[in-house]
Amino acid sequence: MEDVDVAIVGGGPAGSSAAEAAAARGADTVVLEKGVPRADRAGPGPDSTDAAGLLDYWLDIMDYAPDEIPEDIVLSELDGAKFYGPSSELAMTETGIDASYDGFGFTFHRAKFDDWLRGRAEAAGADYRVGVSVTGVDTTLSASPRHTVELADGEDIQTDYVVLADGPQRTITGPTLDQFLLDRTMGEIMPSNEANHIAYQEHRRMPEELFDPDFIEFWWGMMPGHTAYPWIFPNDDHVARIGLTMPIGLDIDDFETSEWALLRPDDEGIPRGTQYIERLLERQFPGYDLDDFPVVEDRGKAKGTETYPISSTRPIESPAGAGIAVVGGAMGATSAFHEGGDHVAVRTGKIAGRLAAEESLENYNREWHAAIGDEILRNVTFADLVRDWGPRDWDRAFETANSLMDRRGIKADAALRGGVHGIQLVAQYKWGKFGYRDGRYVQLREAEYAI
Repeated sequence: MEDVDVAIVGGGPAGSSAAEAAAARGADTVVLEKGVPRADRAGPGPDSTDAAGLLDYWLDIMDYAPDEIPEDIVLSELDGAKFYGPSSELAMTETGIDASYDGFGFTFHRAKFDDWLRGRAEAAGADYRVGVSVTGVDTTLSASPRHTVELADGEDIQTDYVVLADGPQRTITGPTLDQFLLDRTMGEIMPSNEANHIAYQEHRRMPEELFDPDFIEFWWGMMPGHTAYPWIFPNDDHVARIGLTMPIGLDIDDFETSEWALLRPDDEGIPRGTQYIERLLERQFPGYDLDDFPVVEDRGKAKGTETYPISSTRPIESPAGAGIAVVGGAMGATSAFHEGGDHVAVRTGKIAGRLAAEESLENYNREWHAAIGDEILRNVTFADLVRDWGPRDWDRAFETANSLMDRRGIKADAALRGGVHGIQLVAQYKWGKFGYRDGRYVQLREAEYAI
């Protein structure tokens, strides 16, 4: 039986950030990462991926200075974002939030980003182990160490502090937290087949005249499902990540196919991700064939494609008083509304690792609320606002938003200039934020754990 100060389950952005923060403060830290192979990585590593873009203020949330990000990670620096409805569009060239980064944001190479974070953790002294499968965490609060991290090879680890960073599937997080829940289980609170979205993307080379390296693009109201949308993220060498996110388990019988631009009357089920992408390209770029957008097979996870889950739920607090912190996607802090959320994963990991090393993890929930609460509040409120929107709602919203917004966001007299609909949108958003004030956006409080 091995003893360590801090054990971290999962080696993605949240886990690696926790490891660096803990090891840098002298804690004996181990990261346990089962590891998966990727075509764009030399060896196995974390199975954590998303559309791989960062907005300006997200760097501040991560607590990184712009010049700390290695140049070889950045693929395309962005001037803005374009949003399309079925017959409308909206462009933004500023996020409207003060930031230290001089620009709108950038797209980046996700595997290199993950491996850079791992390198920082190892340089700080963390023991990052790949190919190690965790089967469970057994806790006895009256013992010391309190936790036994059980491994598939039988070589268990004892520790007083556990950071759960196993992503939105919550394979280990669920049963670990069940030890402290009396009336509910994590499978009921955050079932992975309901509390997540599925995302799919392809790396495709675009015709030079169509490739726009300066803007990320999103299409709303084109496919059914809560916060379901396709996107194009420019990378380098005229290659873009073209993908989509949608809820898991949609039934096409629940939707009128004629209302949605990317559905067909003869669809017998919800289209597969690759079908959606092909239909988007055909609709957006008439006059071009799909052969003009070849898949670049030496990029991405496997043959130019990637499939991954994204949290689509309100976050939870951790049983921090028991020496357990849940971070990133595992806690629901990442969001389908902003393409995952490396920024909140990194920041929650940093907070958890630092506090574990300082033996003050009981402060974790208070500190993460202070650090990322505004971001969570925005995402949860927006996601609720658009939950039942259809194509016409999105068109109307973008048309109204063009009168509500300037480059930096909502104008002081926006509601009046946007007419009745503008007043309704602003009022609904502000009322939604008010309802979730003081951390009410969480769906499981620390006080609900039996500790």
